[in-house]
Amino acid sequence: MAANGTTFFVGEFTHALDSKGRVTIPSKWRIQGGENTYLALPNPSGYITVYPPKMIERLEEKVSEASLSDPQAQSLLMELFSKADSFGCDKQGRINLSDKLLEHAGIKGKAVLVGKFSSFAIWSEDRREAEDDAPQERNIFDAMRELGL
Repeated sequence: MAANGTTFFVGEFTHALDSKGRVTIPSKWRIQGGENTYLALPNPSGYITVYPPKMIERLEEKVSEASLSDPQAQSLLMELFSKADSFGCDKQGRINLSDKLLEHAGIKGKAVLVGKFSSFAIWSEDRREAEDDAPQERNIFDAMRELGL
C-alpha cells in the first residue's frame, strides 16, 4: 500500500488453495475499509485478471459507453460478464473464485498471484512456470521503454 492509502499490486506470490477452494490475497494487496469488492475476469491468455474497486469504477465507465442499441456490443458484454465473478476477502484475506474461473485458468492445487500494478493476475502454477520458461522477445528494459517509463 502506498503512503496515501492507495493499494498497488507488485510482486509474485504462490499460495495453495484450501479445502474449500479459496486462495489468500497477500496482506499488502488487500483493500482496507470501505468498499473491498474485487472483480475477476477470465483472461484470453489462460489466467484470471482481478480488478480492485478503483479499477472496477473505470471499467464501469467503459462498459456504460457501449450502446444499448448495439446487439453485438451487448452480446460481447454478456459473454464476458457471464464468466466473471465478484467477491470480497474474508477476515483472513481469502477469496473464493468460481469453478468456471478456476477451470479457465487450470488452477487445482496452487495459485500464483502476479502483480500488474493496478490489477493482478492469478495463474495456475504450471501455466505460470511455462510462461516464465517461454523465450522472451524483449527484456524488462525494452518493456519499460515501450511503456514510456
